[in-house]
Amino acid sequence: MTTLADPTARASAAPVSVPRRDPRLDVFRGLAMLIIYTAHMPGNTFTLWIPARFGFSDATEIFVFCSGTASAIAFGRSFERTGWRMGTARVAFRCWQVYWSHIAMFFAIATMLAAVDLWGGLPDKTYVNTLNLSRFFADPAPQLVGLFTLTYVPNYFDILPMYLAILAIMPVMVALAGVSPRLAGAFSLTLWTLAQGRILEAVGLGALHLEFPAEPWSDRTWFFNPFAWQLLFYTGFAFARGWLPAPPVRRDLLVAAGVVVVGSVALSNVGIRELGFDWARDWRVENRWLITKTDFGAGRYVHYLSLAYLCWAAAGEGGHRLIAAGEGLKATAVAVVTKVGQQSLAVFVTSMMLARVAGIGLDAVGRTLGTTTIANVGGWLLLIATAYLVAWFKAAPWRKR
Repeated sequence: MTTLADPTARASAAPVSVPRRDPRLDVFRGLAMLIIYTAHMPGNTFTLWIPARFGFSDATEIFVFCSGTASAIAFGRSFERTGWRMGTARVAFRCWQVYWSHIAMFFAIATMLAAVDLWGGLPDKTYVNTLNLSRFFADPAPQLVGLFTLTYVPNYFDILPMYLAILAIMPVMVALAGVSPRLAGAFSLTLWTLAQGRILEAVGLGALHLEFPAEPWSDRTWFFNPFAWQLLFYTGFAFARGWLPAPPVRRDLLVAAGVVVVGSVALSNVGIRELGFDWARDWRVENRWLITKTDFGAGRYVHYLSLAYLCWAAAGEGGHRLIAAGEGLKATAVAVVTKVGQQSLAVFVTSMMLARVAGIGLDAVGRTLGTTTIANVGGWLLLIATAYLVAWFKAAPWRKR
């Protein structure tokens, strides 16, 4: 009988058959990357019609859930083949990559904005202020320390720290699952509960609220609370590892999921803006805790799982409806979006820079339907090119003869 004191033994004692990479994973993560670019472009009218406007969840949920699934496939094999310690080392290496990607992205974007202000900015606009970076440039020493210790996480730069913190929990989750998957699930649910500030305050336990500070000079916390968002990540992880069984495709489940997804439209931005449901605005204010993005409210979780179930069923077993034979338009589109999903970290970092560049470009030339369309489509094409270029470098073609 294995014990908590021997996680390596647990990892090898009960091996789990890890499935091959599901094509649905990369397709949906690729779509999320393209949507995230559009969502982060300042003044982009296309954002009025992204999926986030039709319900509670958005592309962030797609990214986090699919990343959890991909991590189960990638890191799960390491834990199985080499044991818990080497699996943990593999996770630590990925954390290292994500950490330096975050640091590099911050300095690249901050430098670009500063350069625009110095040499080509608009006379009535300071671009470093558009990301609230004026304090960083005015007093960089303490902010540099905060940046490298993740106690200073400026707005717009908050997704990768969240992802990094969630990855760091993985060895604990795997060790607990070695005892029982239910124990890992209970741990994840406990962390999520302790991240629900509004609920804890209501029962007099507000002091237990788990969160990370985002600024040394204020009470602002990380926009994405990793203690809450890990629930979605490890839900995807659990499905891919077999800790949770895949739900059956049944009419009653499809109807229930459809009711949640369609019903949430009335309470969404589109419901308020296009359908004129003013009462929905009041509902959202009164029930903000249920759909909060920072602490990943339960309403977002239910909405995303319902939407994911419908998409999963529509794609068919093994994603066979997404996979088109031949060289038609559908096959090409699936292949391209899949490539974007496979290189999500590089594409994400690039998208965050491109989104600011596109916003500055639109400031300069004006926002019309034509210029906005060019900014969106041009950015998507550049992100696709980034995915293929990164994949080419990763293949190390110079080693081939």
